[in-house]
Amino acid sequence: MELDAARMLLGNRWAAMATLGSDGPSASMVAYATEPDLTSLLLFLSGLSEHTRNLLAEPRLSLVISEADPGNDDPQTLARVSIKGTAAKLERTDAEFEAAWRTYLDRLPDAAPRIMLADFSLFRIVLTTVRYVGGFAQAGTIPLDRLSAAAGDPEL
Repeated sequence: MELDAARMLLGNRWAAMATLGSDGPSASMVAYATEPDLTSLLLFLSGLSEHTRNLLAEPRLSLVISEADPGNDDPQTLARVSIKGTAAKLERTDAEFEAAWRTYLDRLPDAAPRIMLADFSLFRIVLTTVRYVGGFAQAGTIPLDRLSAAAGDPEL
């Protein structure tokens, strides 16, 4: 299960994200990059978006990454990873910003021009809970240390 979850996280770049605002929950789609040990993800978000304002006020969030739906069979059998985490904005002056930005660009090189836009910020999402569902009766919560170990597995 850990390897399947790691494959899904590493093999995708697009996730549904839920944040909590003053008027209730809000969902949106975001691009993400994984950090090498899979204990955190990186998002590069516009301050003009509702989800960014929500994260700055309430840093807890949830992300879902799903296998693509080919349009046949039962979509509830599609594999997916549900993540709970906490967002922290990385300031451009932070010592860790450059390395995190390079990691993000390695995965999403077309984002490079947006670094010039002052309203965009890089966020590190520290994972707190990871749940993998591989289909019916194939689900479980994955301890973060086992997910991190799976990231280094040569089978990936």
